[in-house]
Amino acid sequence: MIDKIGGLNPLNNVQNIRKTDNAAKVSSQTDSISVSKEAIEKAEAYYLDKVAAETPNVRADRIAEVKAKIKDPSYLSDEVILSTAEKVMSGFGI
Repeated sequence: MIDKIGGLNPLNNVQNIRKTDNAAKVSSQTDSISVSKEAIEKAEAYYLDKVAAETPNVRADRIAEVKAKIKDPSYLSDEVILSTAEKVMSGFGI
């Protein structure tokens, strides 16, 4: 019974050659995805809905009051303009 020739198993050599050939056949393509236009629109709608939910309610009565004050020429003084500019700048963190 001959199971090894010269200290090497001949079946191992054949198996190693097959493993090497199979490894060379693996393609190096990259994965990719595509998102439909409908999915993009739904994602944007979800984002806008979330922003709207986090935005405080607009008070129409206060807006009307401010518009009326701005139309009054005696209201727009240097003091009011400076105060408003400071509030705007502090709102932006400046």
